[in-house]
Amino acid sequence: MSSVSSKIAIVTGAGSGVGRAAARALLSDGYRVVLAGRRPEPLEEVAAQSGAGNRALAVPTDVTDEQSVARLFQTCVQHFGGLDVLFNNAGRGAPAVPLEDLTLAQWQQVVDVNLTGMFLCIREAFRVMKSKNPPGGRIINNGSISAHAPRPFSAPYTATKHGVSGLTRAASLDGRKYDIAVGQIDIGNASTNMTARMAEGVPQADGTLAVEPRMDVDIVGQSVLYMANLPLEANVLFHTVMATKMPFVGRG
Repeated sequence: MSSVSSKIAIVTGAGSGVGRAAARALLSDGYRVVLAGRRPEPLEEVAAQSGAGNRALAVPTDVTDEQSVARLFQTCVQHFGGLDVLFNNAGRGAPAVPLEDLTLAQWQQVVDVNLTGMFLCIREAFRVMKSKNPPGGRIINNGSISAHAPRPFSAPYTATKHGVSGLTRAASLDGRKYDIAVGQIDIGNASTNMTARMAEGVPQADGTLAVEPRMDVDIVGQSVLYMANLPLEANVLFHTVMATKMPFVGRG
């Protein structure tokens, strides 16, 4: 078992995709991990498959609900005794339709999860990490390649991911005096259910459809683990991990 086996982490959106990969990586490294997500069954599956026993705790959570987020962090502290790392991962997109065809409800759903939900989790993490003696901890926000360059028909997702970058910078500054290190991981084309359509072809900036390369999602899990294991005197403020041949540099 790793020397970090006493560390405690919360992973939101832990039931699938990037969240599942990050939770597996942290558990494999000896962390005690609270698995948060809307549906209990995938969380329980991640916990069972990890073989981590009582080091994995599933806590169904709606990150858009203030009280649900508060209960998540209270449960973590009560069950494991504290919190060292938050992987702020929960997110969603909207249908890939022309901007003028988006409904207000579709826009609001993305904002509620990707931005407001992320803020609520950061706020609770700050409260827990500031109360430690000595204070400190690490927060890793899941941004996106879209935080730098949009895809066609992605206004809600792109806007919120740009907002996440601003939130990361502001939280990093506000957490500095408490030894709370806040950083962001921007991911491009990890192989998950969300990116499955890329194997069939997705819209490009020039109006064509093109198949895009993807990378193993466990690579992202290892990137999150690397960031999590840094000493608090160091911080990766922004980390981009992407499929090497995906259209990003030069996109558009």
